[in-house]
Amino acid sequence: MSEFIIHRKIPRQCGGDLENAVKSTTTEKSSTEDIINLLQDVTTRTRIGSSRVNIKTRFNIPWKDSVDKNTKENSNNNNLCLTYKQESEFSALLYDHKESFAPGKQPLGAIVGHEVDIILNIGIPYPPLLRRPAYPESPKSTEDLEILIEELLDLGVIRKAGHNEGVELTTPVIVEWNNGKSRMDGDFRALNTYTIPDRCPIPKIQISLTKISQAVYISNMDALEGFHHNVVTQRARKYLRIIVHCGAYEYLRMPLGIKNVPSHFQRLMNKIFPKELSEGWLIIYLDDIIVCSKT
Repeated sequence: MSEFIIHRKIPRQCGGDLENAVKSTTTEKSSTEDIINLLQDVTTRTRIGSSRVNIKTRFNIPWKDSVDKNTKENSNNNNLCLTYKQESEFSALLYDHKESFAPGKQPLGAIVGHEVDIILNIGIPYPPLLRRPAYPESPKSTEDLEILIEELLDLGVIRKAGHNEGVELTTPVIVEWNNGKSRMDGDFRALNTYTIPDRCPIPKIQISLTKISQAVYISNMDALEGFHHNVVTQRARKYLRIIVHCGAYEYLRMPLGIKNVPSHFQRLMNKIFPKELSEGWLIIYLDDIIVCSKT
């Protein structure tokens, strides 16, 4: 379910800031481990990622080959590198919770008991804006789109509409590139116009930064394909039918770009971690989980 990154905050006197925080740290047994355990417990109850939490590990340990083991063992908190002891403790922590980690692509689980609905403020007949054809595609976009469609089919995020099904509402998609990687996005602007809003407060970034400023260690768990763990209600799936050159497909999981997705996901995360959020050392911004520790 998550990428897992731990930042060691650079002391103020070293001129550090969050942007330059080190993406590695010592293990924090009293808080980070508790969150991993809770995520695993929630997985067992709600069957997220089958019987485990899908956590993809990502480490950026800025060691140089020329730095020997003794230097690492004698490094202090002002050093940007992990000590040898810290690396060993952190590796042991990950190994102890290896069942919570699932590197690579795996079939997505489903959050049971938290299906997402879409309610429109209009009825049948639907306006033409909700019945649009596919956008023209370049040869490169067509090739990438077919690959992306296959990936989403394999993950169970979408299904192909059957030949005998009436496909009344269709949304075109676009292919976007970021850092050389392609991504398929549905153009749900028209659907969002007619969707009744669902309000849930999203944490203010300034307040979160204030909490982070008081921490020495910052542990970050970023939900992997977080929104796609939300199942769409049977009734609402007809609103999430996309159309491409090779046919029409229906989202079974919540896609990006839908009006109320952030509210749904934030409400779910707040429900999972009420105690930790009230104690002030945990920050959750949509699919980003941040643990603030002083030791």
